Amino acid sequence: MLLLVDKIKKLKIGWNETPLTESDFYRLCRRQRIGITEMPLRVGGFYYRVIGRDFIAIDSRLSGYQKLAVMFHELGHFLFHVPESGVTANFHRVGHETRPEREADVFALCSLIPKWLIDKNNPQDLIDEGFPAEMVQKRLFIRERYGL
Repeated sequence: MLLLVDKIKKLKIGWNETPLTESDFYRLCRRQRIGITEMPLRVGGFYYRVIGRDFIAIDSRLSGYQKLAVMFHELGHFLFHVPESGVTANFHRVGHETRPEREADVFALCSLIPKWLIDKNNPQDLIDEGFPAEMVQKRLFIRERYGL
């Protein structure tokens, strides 16, 4: 996990320091030349690469923190799991939880709920602010397991 954290810090985006927003997501995608598509999907979103170009598709029916979590999760796949060549696709919440899925979750959850926010508030406060309970629970686990 430390290698991933070092890679993220090089982006200089305030990851795990300030809550990142939808504007931050779009700015990062422009900087990395990632195409974004929003449309009705059967999954929350997915990252894919075709002919050397990177894309993220997001379910247009998502909103709020759920949408932000999917956006940053898929961006995490781009940052950590982009192949050298060929075609790939990573789908949000499809199949078994793998190491790449856990890494993308860590990136997304620390993007939305930085460490100081999880340290300063009790879980119910975060839920009352609108964060889904499952998201808060996973973020607490990340703090305990990785110290992030």
